Amino acid sequence: MSAIPEIIRRGVVALTSDAELSAKLARGKPLRVKLGVDPTARDLHLGHTVPLRKMRQFQDLGHTGVLIIGDFTARVGDPSGRSELRPVLRFEEIKANAATYQEQAFKILDPKRTELRFNSEWLEPFVNKGELLGCLQKVTHAQLTEREDFKLRIKENKPITMLEILYPIFQGYDSVAIKADVELGATDQTFNLLFGRQMQRDYSQEPQVTLTLPIILGTDGARKMSKSYGNAVAIQDDAGEMFGKTMSVSDQVMFSWAEVLTGLDLAAMKKMHPMQAKKLLAEAIVSWFYGVDAAVLATAQFDRVHSKGELPDEMPEFKLPYGTKLSLSQVLQQSGLLKSRKEAQRKILEGSVRIDGAVIKEDRIIQISSPIVLTFGKRGFLRLAP
Repeated sequence: MSAIPEIIRRGVVALTSDAELSAKLARGKPLRVKLGVDPTARDLHLGHTVPLRKMRQFQDLGHTGVLIIGDFTARVGDPSGRSELRPVLRFEEIKANAATYQEQAFKILDPKRTELRFNSEWLEPFVNKGELLGCLQKVTHAQLTEREDFKLRIKENKPITMLEILYPIFQGYDSVAIKADVELGATDQTFNLLFGRQMQRDYSQEPQVTLTLPIILGTDGARKMSKSYGNAVAIQDDAGEMFGKTMSVSDQVMFSWAEVLTGLDLAAMKKMHPMQAKKLLAEAIVSWFYGVDAAVLATAQFDRVHSKGELPDEMPEFKLPYGTKLSLSQVLQQSGLLKSRKEAQRKILEGSVRIDGAVIKEDRIIQISSPIVLTFGKRGFLRLAP
């Protein structure tokens, strides 16, 4: 038996099983570590990076990361963690998302130790040549519908499509096709990961070890990180925005992020003042994507803006030619500071919007003859120029 490195154990919710992984490591051969991702969105956030970071840790220990882009399974729709039917994407959307996903994933993974595959390579023949029918003879309806997300939908009389029911078979066959030794996934993937073990047994392969990882909370500290919830830190955010969003999280979220997103010493962080510890976390995350110099600059800018009340050196600009009549809520929406006019109007009434430092609580018409600075919350800055 070979000891499992502590870096591999860090942040793992469940490992199936210690003995099997130790035995695989003891052979002294590079393991094939699988991570399957369906390109259902174009932008990745820190939540997506949790399994990517774990794969990179395996790569740094000499193992091979097999990144599977689910161009076939994205057309099916993974039901994991869903209380309703997931919309099926068009092929063009999947292709565009896949290209962006690859670009962003390789900010984390080691390209030299990554095997990039698309699961249409084996799943289209698997379906078209009839092998799927042979698999279905070995799987019962009860096995595929015992998962909690399906039980909830059945209870609430919500539909479950046959494609969704078959999804674990497709994901499991991915493991068979690439002969996975280890598969990574979030806790909502537990059913699919374990089903992959069973399918490998059915194909006379040694079952993969499964590592489940936490789903991290977003900046609001209440819901899982998601762009649709407005609580995500995108890995395409600039360094200042990434730093500021990280500084906004609660202490509890701070330590959970530090555990799975960094190699920081958690015991040492817990002895620090929370503000000092949070800055350390923000610097580590920014350094990961932009380098140490960018993290230093982001820290300095945060201190100037939030500790000294100064404006940032750079901020986005929105042209508002003299004579143009737009309401404040329209400016907030059209500039991209807020997603909708309705949300903008609500924030104005709450007193979250300032113009040149003065709180504005009415959705008034904005006309300018010289540049002004619009501030939203703690991190939103916009220069309005004629």
